[in-house]
Amino acid sequence: MNVLIVEDELHTSKLLKEIIEQDDDFLVTKQLETISDSVVYLNKHQNKLDLLFLDIQLADGHSFEIFNQIDVTTPVVFCTAYDEYTMQAIKNNGIDYILKPFKEEEIHNALNKYKQLVEAFQNKLSQPVQIKTTHQYQQSFLTQQRDKTLVKFVKDIALFYIDYETVYMLTFTGEKLPIFKNMGYVESVCDPNQFFRINRQMLVNRNNVISIEPYFNRKIILQLKTRGDDKAIVSRLKVTPFKEWLETGK
Repeated sequence: MNVLIVEDELHTSKLLKEIIEQDDDFLVTKQLETISDSVVYLNKHQNKLDLLFLDIQLADGHSFEIFNQIDVTTPVVFCTAYDEYTMQAIKNNGIDYILKPFKEEEIHNALNKYKQLVEAFQNKLSQPVQIKTTHQYQQSFLTQQRDKTLVKFVKDIALFYIDYETVYMLTFTGEKLPIFKNMGYVESVCDPNQFFRINRQMLVNRNNVISIEPYFNRKIILQLKTRGDDKAIVSRLKVTPFKEWLETGK
């Protein structure tokens, strides 16, 4: 199992690596020191990782900032000299919280806890279960405006679109606000009966669509109640499913 260590104290990072790799089931594949390097690395390699060891106080800020910049789905063991962040750690994939200076036994206990969790999930998956057909989609998004965090309800969002690699939401009242998520995540948490991804750059609310017009190369262009700077063009391969969705909601 592959482990990433994010720790800005070189001695502590080396010690963690030595202790972790005493367990033959684990391999430390990378050691990083900053939030910025961690975001870049996780964006590219998170799917190859099984467990993260994070210090909280890093040279360029709190490691919780990593979770604000990307979607972290990997379990985390937090190692820190501070005991006031336990609740925040739990809310950010924390499976254990170890205070420095730590004992070797504490690290092994955390690794064993991870292995027990993996085994428990695998056992659950191997058992027949009754799948629920209902799905709870996200009802709101958070965005930052100067020093304030704003809440915007999904029903008030006319469309989502990418502008210079940042995803923005555009409300029906014309507010353009950034979302610190990728478009794939946004599409997955929005009700597909209400939102359709018409191309790689844009996800449109059905209540925002007024009409459809032919466009070049068998594409179509949408007239929207609220639109951004770019034209709302439905890619050629999505024209038929889009029309079906617009009519049936499926």
